[in-house]
Amino acid sequence: MQLFVEVAKAGSFSATAKKLNVERSSISRNIAALEKALGVQLLSRTTRQVALTTAGELLYRQISPHLDSLQEAVTGLPEREEQPAGLIRVTVLGDIAIKFLAGALAGFTARYPAIQVEVHISNHLVDLVNDGIDVALRVVKAKLNDSTLIARPLTDIVMHVYAAPSYLARAGTPRTLIEAADHQWLVYRDMRIPQLVQPTQKPAVTGDDMLFLQEAAKAGIGIAALPTFLARHDVAAGNLVRILPETSIVIGVLNILHPPAKQLSRKVRVFREYLVDYLSVHPLVG
Repeated sequence: MQLFVEVAKAGSFSATAKKLNVERSSISRNIAALEKALGVQLLSRTTRQVALTTAGELLYRQISPHLDSLQEAVTGLPEREEQPAGLIRVTVLGDIAIKFLAGALAGFTARYPAIQVEVHISNHLVDLVNDGIDVALRVVKAKLNDSTLIARPLTDIVMHVYAAPSYLARAGTPRTLIEAADHQWLVYRDMRIPQLVQPTQKPAVTGDDMLFLQEAAKAGIGIAALPTFLARHDVAAGNLVRILPETSIVIGVLNILHPPAKQLSRKVRVFREYLVDYLSVHPLVG
């Protein structure tokens, strides 16, 4: 229909082909297919120009205004405006969401008030395309397994060893990894994260959520290896003490992931770049 309108305006297949940067034969085939589908001749063709038939004139008057309105609607979409707008759906781990993303979103939503962010907290991998997710924030230990996603590394995730003052007062403070092996441990169940210590006894508590293990450590149950961005505020407040200061491990890299696109939407692009800038001022490591 759009090709037909363009030919009707130009009065020429060649002029239309030049304007749209397509082959003249392609336009001719499409118009012929349209005429066959409608069962009427729309254009009378000569060697130099084409003219609308009676049926073609009627169709042109009926559809041209609607196609113009449709074009205006498309070009007026929020992504084409100067200010990026629309909904971004983000999937993220619970600890990253609470201790990092929530704070980052305060500045992001203030800078881009026309963007709404929908956060889905999950410890499980999500199929971004099938689940309609725009962006994932995930800690990747090594090379990304899913080659269909685009990954932008944001920051290393580093773990240290912590315990509550109440536990250390009761059980003593280990000075080496060998001494620490005899203590009560709080262990993260995800085997993709290597254990800093192999306890000589069964873990006091095992869990699959870092925020839970952080609270268990603060309660004085035992020793826990925690990401630094989780524990640092409790260390400052005196709720946790870093022990074994020579022990540190990088468990992976926080990446922002999104499906590939020939032209990444502006809202996702500004979201990604904002997080990069935010982490340069508010680093997670330390």
